Amino acid sequence: MAEARIIYNPGKMVMKMFYRKMNQESRKELAERKYDAVGLFQTTVAGVLYYADRVAKTSNVYPVEINGSCPQHIITLAFFGETAAVETAMKMVIQEEKERKNRLI
Repeated sequence: MAEARIIYNPGKMVMKMFYRKMNQESRKELAERKYDAVGLFQTTVAGVLYYADRVAKTSNVYPVEINGSCPQHIITLAFFGETAAVETAMKMVIQEEKERKNRLI
């Protein structure tokens, strides 16, 4: 169910799309931050909260909940930062998700 992607050097059009899908507080925070990559991880509500906490504590990224059309079941976590930090955060999320799935089987 989880899906992960990284957008390198997101363009203005894509950033406008992000801004429409996030709250005002997150938009203001991003305006003050430097970033050149965005990690995207689609998962459950519990997963978004857990991984937002993990990436914020382990990498120099800013996690943002991206609002979609199915907030009860699937949510997207975006984390903005420098390329290396986003890649590190994404590797951690993917590794933990694989380990979680293996424990459940």
